Parts: sequence; C-alpha cells; structure tokens
Amino acid sequence: MSSSTDAPTNSSWYKRNEISVTPWLFLIPGVAFFLLYVIFPIFSSISVSFYDWDGLGDATYVGLGNYEELYWDDAFYTSLRNNLIWLVLYLLAIPAGLFIALFLNQTVTGIRLYKSLFFFPFVISQIVVGLVFTWFYDPTFGLLNQMLGVFGIDPINVLGDEKYVTYGIIAAGLWPQTAYCMILYLTGLNAVDPEQIEAARLDGAKGWRMLWHIIVPQLKPATFIAFVVTIIGALRSFDLISIMTNGGPFGESRVLSFYMFEVALSEYGFRMGYGASIAVVLFLIMLCFIAYFLYSMYQDDKGSR
Repeated sequence: MSSSTDAPTNSSWYKRNEISVTPWLFLIPGVAFFLLYVIFPIFSSISVSFYDWDGLGDATYVGLGNYEELYWDDAFYTSLRNNLIWLVLYLLAIPAGLFIALFLNQTVTGIRLYKSLFFFPFVISQIVVGLVFTWFYDPTFGLLNQMLGVFGIDPINVLGDEKYVTYGIIAAGLWPQTAYCMILYLTGLNAVDPEQIEAARLDGAKGWRMLWHIIVPQLKPATFIAFVVTIIGALRSFDLISIMTNGGPFGESRVLSFYMFEVALSEYGFRMGYGASIAVVLFLIMLCFIAYFLYSMYQDDKGSR
C-alpha cells in the first residue's frame, strides 16, 4: 500500500513553470504595444524615406534622392541650426531645476505654497504656455515691453524679429521644462543618504563642496532622466512653435519636427517621403544622444561595482 507522499505529480505545464512564465504574461501586452506603436513606425518611416509619395497615390522609389535633396535644402539647415540652439539652451532647465529643488527642499513656513507655484507650469498645457508667452512678448501691450519701457528701452517684437524669435520660444519652453526637472530632483533629494550628509559636515564640507561632492553624485539617476527627457523635448519641440509663430518669420523659427510637418502634412506639403527622411535624421540625432547617456550610465554602474 503506497503512502500519500508517493502520489504522481501530474500537474500542468503552467503550474510547473508558473514562476518563470507569469512575468512574461504581464510583459507581453506592453511589448506588443511597443513593437506596434514604436518599433514598427520607425522602420516604416525609414522605408518611406526612400520613396516619393504623396500619402495617397502610388509611391515611386527614389533611393537616396530625398536625402540628397536634404543636403541642398537651406530650410533643412535652418531647422537643424535651430534644433542645436534648442538643445544647448534647453539644458539650462537641468541646473535651474536642481537649484529650485534645493530651495524647495527646506523646511520653512509656507514651503508647500512655493512648491505649488513652481509646480504649476508643469501641469498646464504647452498650448497655454505658448499663448501666455505670445501675450507676454506682444510689442503693443505685452508685459515684457511694458517693463522695458520703464527703463526707456524701445519695444522689441521678439516673435517678429529673426534674431530673437528662436530664443523667445526657447524661453517659453524652459518655463515648464524647469518645473519638470525640479520635480525629478525633489524626488531624488528624498533618497539622499542623511548619514553621508552628517559625515561630510563633520569633515568640514559645506556649501558648494557639499553640493558637488556629496549631494550631486547621489542624484545621478535623476540627472540621467532629466538629461534624456530634456534632450528629447528639445529635439521634438513642435507645439510652442506652431502656436507662437507657425514657423515664422520667414521660416526662421523652424525646427526639424516642424519642418517635417510642413513638408509632409501641411497645406502645401504632402511629400511623405521627404518628410520621412527628415524624421529619420531627427531619430538618428536622438539615438546618438540617448545611446551616449546610456553608455555613460553603464560605465558608471560598472565602475561602482
């Protein structure tokens, strides 16, 4: 007579592999959506960039013809130059967000109110931000020119002057982007090890030395996310330009994403292949920056082990 412990194990395959299989069941929907809505459109854009296509009729294969046209396109270089300006100046949101977060991390009376005020630009729409700054820059009744008038300076048409328009739009974009970086750093400051802070104080570290050698190294994860999100935001800037200038004056405020929209989807566009070639160039620029930061983070993690 056999004991109960000798009963045959006839459980299903899933029961035997439940621990290793269950995580994949949760991952499959996310991976499927990522492949369908991210990876497939990337390869589709690369494929379309080799064709002359209006989006409706037959497509004509032109090989590298669209990229050759880009090489001689002055509007493309204007857009690329503006994207580089966006990239450099948009990074100012990171140190600005850090210093605001350090200020808001204090335990003083009314700090919650200050946090709400600095957080406000992040929650409002980019369209609202664009409209607010359009009124702010208005040469007739805008607050900027009202303040300049107090000092006897003539009104400046920021959005109508080729020299100032890109910088004016970037300033508008920095307002909510700084708030976003501030939120990242406030979260990171909550994870800073207080024992290291106390040990550094005992060793005589304070002020800039404390910030640079003790606090900032512990904020590397937040800094990495801030860099990646800010760079992507600078390279894909579209809505503020569309609302504030629509690419003007004379196309001087265009960036690659807006120029891509103009040639592919605007009233005088419908050149899907040419627009796709601009999208591919923009994607490669983003890929280079993100790959660099991922590699830097990998090297830092590898060195800290």
